[in-house]
Amino acid sequence: MPSLLRALILLIVLTAPALAASGPEYIIVSGGPSLHEWEKYKGAPHDKWWGNFVRSARVRIQQLLKEHGADARITWLVYKPGYSRRAERQDHADLIGHIVSVRDKYGINLIFFDKTDQLINYLNRGLPRNQVKIANFEFFGHSNRACFMFDYSNEIDSASKVWLHQDDLKKIHRGIFTQRPFTKSWGCHTGESMSGQWRSVTGKKMIGAVGKTDYSQCPTNGWIPGLSPGARWGG
Repeated sequence: MPSLLRALILLIVLTAPALAASGPEYIIVSGGPSLHEWEKYKGAPHDKWWGNFVRSARVRIQQLLKEHGADARITWLVYKPGYSRRAERQDHADLIGHIVSVRDKYGINLIFFDKTDQLINYLNRGLPRNQVKIANFEFFGHSNRACFMFDYSNEIDSASKVWLHQDDLKKIHRGIFTQRPFTKSWGCHTGESMSGQWRSVTGKKMIGAVGKTDYSQCPTNGWIPGLSPGARWGG
Protein backbone atom coordinates (compact mmCIF):
# COMPACT_ATOMS: atom_id res chain seq x y z
CA MET A 1 0.00 0.00 0.00
CA PRO A 2 1.49 3.39 -0.95
CA SER A 3 2.66 5.44 2.03
CA LEU A 4 0.44 8.39 1.11
CA LEU A 5 -2.65 6.17 1.08
CA ARG A 6 -1.70 4.66 4.44
CA ALA A 7 -1.32 8.16 5.87
CA LEU A 8 -4.76 9.19 4.60
CA ILE A 9 -6.39 6.10 6.09
CA LEU A 10 -4.67 6.76 9.43
CA LEU A 11 -5.90 10.35 9.38
CA ILE A 12 -9.47 9.22 8.77
CA VAL A 13 -9.27 6.67 11.60
CA LEU A 14 -7.88 9.21 14.04
CA THR A 15 -10.40 11.93 13.25
CA ALA A 16 -13.50 9.81 12.69
CA PRO A 17 -14.58 9.62 16.37
CA ALA A 18 -14.48 13.39 16.76
CA LEU A 19 -16.34 13.98 13.54
CA ALA A 20 -18.90 11.30 14.30
CA ALA A 21 -19.56 12.45 17.87
CA SER A 22 -23.18 13.40 18.35
CA GLY A 23 -24.90 15.79 20.71
CA PRO A 24 -24.70 19.54 21.26
CA GLU A 25 -22.16 21.51 23.28
CA TYR A 26 -22.79 23.16 26.64
CA ILE A 27 -20.63 26.24 27.25
CA ILE A 28 -19.87 28.01 30.52
CA VAL A 29 -17.77 31.21 30.66
CA SER A 30 -16.11 32.58 33.81
CA GLY A 31 -14.70 36.07 34.06
CA GLY A 32 -12.00 37.00 36.55
CA PRO A 33 -12.31 38.38 40.11
CA SER A 34 -11.41 41.86 41.29
CA LEU A 35 -8.42 42.71 43.50
CA HIS A 36 -8.70 43.95 47.06
CA GLU A 37 -6.22 46.74 46.36
CA TRP A 38 -8.87 48.39 44.18
CA GLU A 39 -11.94 47.40 46.17
CA LYS A 40 -10.91 47.87 49.82
CA TYR A 41 -12.13 51.46 50.11
CA LYS A 42 -15.60 50.76 48.73
CA GLY A 43 -18.66 50.44 50.89
CA ALA A 44 -19.44 47.05 49.36
CA PRO A 45 -16.19 45.56 47.99
CA HIS A 46 -16.47 42.97 45.23
CA ASP A 47 -15.08 39.45 45.29
CA LYS A 48 -13.81 39.00 48.82
CA TRP A 49 -13.41 35.37 47.80
CA TRP A 50 -11.51 34.60 44.60
CA GLY A 51 -13.76 31.75 43.51
CA ASN A 52 -17.19 33.37 43.09
CA PHE A 53 -17.30 32.86 39.33
CA VAL A 54 -15.53 29.50 39.48
CA ARG A 55 -17.61 27.81 42.15
CA SER A 56 -20.87 28.85 40.51
CA ALA A 57 -19.60 27.54 37.18
CA ARG A 58 -18.61 24.27 38.83
CA VAL A 59 -22.13 23.85 40.24
CA ARG A 60 -23.66 24.45 36.81
CA ILE A 61 -21.25 21.89 35.33
CA GLN A 62 -22.47 19.36 37.91
CA GLN A 63 -26.08 20.18 37.08
CA LEU A 64 -25.51 19.83 33.34
CA LEU A 65 -23.84 16.45 33.80
CA LYS A 66 -26.72 15.28 35.96
CA GLU A 67 -29.30 16.52 33.45
CA HIS A 68 -27.63 15.44 30.22
CA GLY A 69 -25.47 12.50 31.28
CA ALA A 70 -21.81 11.86 31.99
CA ASP A 71 -20.97 12.05 28.28
CA ALA A 72 -22.37 15.57 27.86
CA ARG A 73 -20.01 17.76 25.86
CA ILE A 74 -19.21 20.60 28.27
CA THR A 75 -16.68 23.35 27.60
CA TRP A 76 -15.59 25.81 30.28
CA LEU A 77 -13.88 28.98 29.10
CA VAL A 78 -12.03 30.90 31.82
CA TYR A 79 -10.38 34.32 31.64
CA LYS A 80 -6.93 33.25 32.87
CA PRO A 81 -5.11 36.58 33.43
CA GLY A 82 -7.64 37.60 36.09
CA TYR A 83 -6.88 34.51 38.17
CA SER A 84 -3.15 34.71 37.57
CA ARG A 85 -3.07 38.30 38.86
CA ARG A 86 -5.30 37.44 41.80
CA ALA A 87 -3.03 34.52 42.72
CA GLU A 88 0.17 36.54 42.46
CA ARG A 89 -0.96 39.78 44.09
CA GLN A 90 -3.51 38.71 46.67
CA ASP A 91 -4.25 35.06 47.46
CA HIS A 92 -0.74 33.67 46.94
CA ALA A 93 -2.18 30.29 46.02
CA ASP A 94 -2.31 28.08 42.94
CA LEU A 95 -5.67 29.32 41.68
CA ILE A 96 -5.02 28.06 38.15
CA GLY A 97 -4.35 24.62 39.59
CA HIS A 98 -7.66 24.74 41.47
CA ILE A 99 -9.45 25.55 38.21
CA VAL A 100 -7.68 22.74 36.36
CA SER A 101 -8.72 20.31 39.11
CA VAL A 102 -12.38 20.93 38.17
CA ARG A 103 -11.59 19.87 34.61
CA ASP A 104 -9.87 16.72 35.86
CA LYS A 105 -12.66 15.79 38.26
CA TYR A 106 -15.51 16.12 35.78
CA GLY A 107 -13.76 15.31 32.50
CA ILE A 108 -14.80 18.51 30.76
CA ASN A 109 -13.05 20.62 28.14
CA LEU A 110 -11.26 23.57 29.81
CA ILE A 111 -10.05 26.47 27.67
CA PHE A 112 -8.22 29.48 29.07
CA PHE A 113 -8.51 32.73 27.13
CA ASP A 114 -6.97 36.17 27.52
CA LYS A 115 -8.55 38.04 24.61
CA THR A 116 -12.19 38.47 23.65
CA ASP A 117 -11.55 37.35 20.08
CA GLN A 118 -10.37 33.99 21.40
CA LEU A 119 -13.75 33.49 23.06
CA ILE A 120 -15.66 34.55 19.95
CA ASN A 121 -13.50 32.35 17.73
CA TYR A 122 -14.22 29.36 19.93
CA LEU A 123 -17.95 29.96 19.76
CA ASN A 124 -17.81 30.20 15.99
CA ARG A 125 -15.19 27.58 15.14
CA GLY A 126 -14.13 25.68 18.25
CA LEU A 127 -15.98 22.64 16.93
CA PRO A 128 -17.50 22.05 13.49
CA ARG A 129 -20.65 24.13 13.97
CA ASN A 130 -22.44 22.47 11.10
CA GLN A 131 -22.35 19.31 13.26
CA VAL A 132 -22.04 20.46 16.86
CA LYS A 133 -24.43 23.24 17.84
CA ILE A 134 -24.36 25.14 21.14
CA ALA A 135 -27.29 24.21 23.40
CA ASN A 136 -26.19 26.15 26.47
CA PHE A 137 -24.27 29.39 27.01
CA GLU A 138 -23.88 30.90 30.49
CA PHE A 139 -21.68 33.71 31.77
CA PHE A 140 -20.49 34.12 35.35
CA GLY A 141 -18.65 37.37 35.97
CA HIS A 142 -18.87 41.13 36.18
CA SER A 143 -21.02 42.92 33.63
CA ASN A 144 -22.90 46.10 32.99
CA ARG A 145 -25.87 46.80 30.75
CA ALA A 146 -23.74 46.73 27.58
CA CYS A 147 -20.93 44.23 28.12
CA PHE A 148 -19.31 41.33 29.94
CA MET A 149 -16.25 42.70 31.79
CA PHE A 150 -13.75 39.87 32.11
CA ASP A 151 -11.22 41.79 34.23
CA TYR A 152 -13.32 44.35 36.11
CA SER A 153 -11.29 45.96 38.94
CA ASN A 154 -8.58 43.36 38.39
CA GLU A 155 -5.99 45.35 36.47
CA ILE A 156 -7.34 48.89 36.96
CA ASP A 157 -9.72 50.31 39.55
CA SER A 158 -13.45 49.94 38.82
CA ALA A 159 -12.92 49.44 35.09
CA SER A 160 -12.07 46.78 32.55
CA LYS A 161 -9.57 46.42 29.72
CA VAL A 162 -10.95 43.15 28.31
CA TRP A 163 -14.66 42.85 27.61
CA LEU A 164 -17.32 41.56 25.23
CA HIS A 165 -19.39 44.59 24.26
CA GLN A 166 -22.84 44.29 22.75
CA ASP A 167 -21.54 46.05 19.63
CA ASP A 168 -19.15 43.11 19.12
CA LEU A 169 -21.90 40.50 19.21
CA LYS A 170 -22.23 40.84 15.45
CA LYS A 171 -19.00 38.82 15.23
CA ILE A 172 -20.88 35.77 16.55
CA HIS A 173 -22.24 33.61 13.74
CA ARG A 174 -26.01 33.32 13.80
CA GLY A 175 -26.25 29.59 13.05
CA ILE A 176 -24.08 28.16 15.82
CA PHE A 177 -26.89 27.51 18.33
CA THR A 178 -29.53 24.85 18.64
CA GLN A 179 -33.12 25.83 17.97
CA ARG A 180 -33.88 26.64 21.61
CA PRO A 181 -30.63 27.03 23.56
CA PHE A 182 -30.52 27.96 27.22
CA THR A 183 -28.61 31.25 27.35
CA LYS A 184 -28.13 33.26 30.53
CA SER A 185 -25.87 35.92 31.97
CA TRP A 186 -25.40 35.68 35.73
CA GLY A 187 -23.78 39.14 35.81
CA CYS A 188 -25.35 42.47 36.67
CA HIS A 189 -27.58 44.55 34.36
CA THR A 190 -27.30 42.35 31.22
CA GLY A 191 -31.08 42.29 30.82
CA GLU A 192 -31.21 46.06 30.45
CA SER A 193 -29.62 46.21 26.99
CA MET A 194 -27.21 43.44 26.07
CA SER A 195 -29.86 40.71 26.18
CA GLY A 196 -31.86 42.52 23.53
CA GLN A 197 -28.84 42.95 21.31
CA TRP A 198 -27.97 39.27 21.76
CA ARG A 199 -31.42 38.29 20.55
CA SER A 200 -31.19 40.68 17.61
CA VAL A 201 -27.83 39.30 16.48
CA THR A 202 -28.20 35.57 17.23
CA GLY A 203 -31.97 35.17 17.05
CA LYS A 204 -31.88 33.56 20.51
CA LYS A 205 -33.10 34.76 23.89
CA MET A 206 -30.58 35.58 26.61
CA ILE A 207 -31.86 35.80 30.18
CA GLY A 208 -30.21 38.67 32.02
CA ALA A 209 -30.66 40.67 35.17
CA VAL A 210 -32.51 43.96 35.19
CA GLY A 211 -30.62 45.33 38.15
CA LYS A 212 -27.81 43.62 40.04
CA THR A 213 -27.03 40.00 40.78
CA ASP A 214 -25.69 39.06 44.20
CA TYR A 215 -22.91 36.49 44.57
CA SER A 216 -22.80 36.99 48.35
CA GLN A 217 -25.91 34.79 48.53
CA CYS A 218 -24.13 31.90 46.85
CA PRO A 219 -23.09 29.90 49.94
CA THR A 220 -26.71 29.75 51.11
CA ASN A 221 -28.21 29.48 47.62
CA GLY A 222 -26.44 26.37 46.38
CA TRP A 223 -23.66 28.53 44.90
CA ILE A 224 -25.96 29.94 42.26
CA PRO A 225 -26.13 33.78 42.23
CA GLY A 226 -29.30 35.48 43.37
CA LEU A 227 -30.82 38.84 42.57
CA SER A 228 -30.29 41.99 44.60
CA PRO A 229 -33.39 43.66 46.09
CA GLY A 230 -35.54 45.21 43.37
CA ALA A 231 -33.84 43.31 40.53
CA ARG A 232 -35.53 40.81 38.23
CA TRP A 233 -34.67 38.48 35.40
CA GLY A 234 -35.44 39.79 31.92
CA GLY A 235 -34.49 39.16 28.34
